[in-house]
Amino acid sequence: MIVLKLGGSVITDKDTPETVDDAALAATADVIADVTTARPLVIVHGGGSFGHVHAAEHGVSTTTGTRDYAGAYAIHDAMKRLNAAVLAALHERSIPALPVHPLSIASRDTEGALSFPVGAVRRLIDTGFVPVVHGDVIAHEGAGVTVLSGDEIVTHLGAALSADRVGICSTVPGVFDEDGEVISTISSFGAVESALGASESTDVSGGMAGKVRALLELETPASIFGPHALSAFLAGESPGTLVDRST
Repeated sequence: MIVLKLGGSVITDKDTPETVDDAALAATADVIADVTTARPLVIVHGGGSFGHVHAAEHGVSTTTGTRDYAGAYAIHDAMKRLNAAVLAALHERSIPALPVHPLSIASRDTEGALSFPVGAVRRLIDTGFVPVVHGDVIAHEGAGVTVLSGDEIVTHLGAALSADRVGICSTVPGVFDEDGEVISTISSFGAVESALGASESTDVSGGMAGKVRALLELETPASIFGPHALSAFLAGESPGTLVDRST
């Protein structure tokens, strides 16, 4: 099982609201279609200039919620439209992709613990489909709705589906150290905390620091890499930065 996240910055222009990077999305879909893998695939994508912009406008994050239905719907609707663009690119290449919208199935309790049943995702995989899940807003008891980030979805699905490979395709070739060099392996957040800054664009899910924190929760080693290394990852290699708490 492969769980692959396409960062929002990979498939959108994060500095221009609601703008798909058509060339980048097409190139990414080409690689997914061209690389042959015997393992089932689940794709997760981030919000980029769609969800993050609306979430920031309405003051919604992974910890701060809203009970305003208009704001909640604006975020969800933007993510559905980005999801539709991703699906269209995959369908053009005969990839049997189908959407999974977290708002309809996931929630949080008062303590923030995530409930995300994966039965439907597993059945789609077993039937030969490629589930395409996206960051979204979800019901949060006592808080209205909060953001469920693509990074958290990746770690949840990676664990729940017993994935043997997890990959985060970002716009950078890996996690940089303070000298601008790619870190080969990360086994603890404390070791790289000083090198991790916030995202340069609007991002309500924690930027690179949030990605690393989330991936360190996985028992499965995960790779963070750039678009040019996507084919290598799908072919079985571990490009970029390996996040593995067991090392």
